[in-house]
Amino acid sequence: MNGTFVAVVGPSGVGKDSLIGFARERLEDTGRVSFVRRVVTRQADGDSEDHDSMDEAAFAEAEATGQFALSWSAHGLRYGLPIGLERDLDAGRVVVANLSRGVIPALMARYPDALVVSVTADRDVIAGRLESRGRETPESIQQRLDRSVGDGMPASTVRIDNSGALDVAGMQFVRLLADAARMAERA
Repeated sequence: MNGTFVAVVGPSGVGKDSLIGFARERLEDTGRVSFVRRVVTRQADGDSEDHDSMDEAAFAEAEATGQFALSWSAHGLRYGLPIGLERDLDAGRVVVANLSRGVIPALMARYPDALVVSVTADRDVIAGRLESRGRETPESIQQRLDRSVGDGMPASTVRIDNSGALDVAGMQFVRLLADAARMAERA
């Protein structure tokens, strides 16, 4: 594969989807960067990430028949990235997807040259964002804030702090993706 897989990871509330959306608005029409729509066993709503939905049975069948490049469980839901992303990688594009930190070992096994972008934010910023989503109780927000996930990130992981204005972290992410696209073109 000639392209580069860029995995965006970080705890709920750091703004991964916002960063991805910011970059999509600026790079999608270039034809060099592709943004993957995840499949989730949750119904889409206007306040959550833009994703495709499947019920548990359909998801299990899709997983069993190889329709996902990667799949995982988190927070009582199932997530999958459609296998079609590999066409974009074969075409030399940068492929961007929001992943769970727990799936990084599987990502690196399947795509050894993947770039991991770990998004962070200050704890109080995360708490405010989770509260504003309105999907969780104060207790579940506290559990998310207290949740500790071992870092386990590759040494090449790029870290982006998204505590402040979206355009600051967003432009850092756009530059990173544009650089990756230029490198993929040279390969």
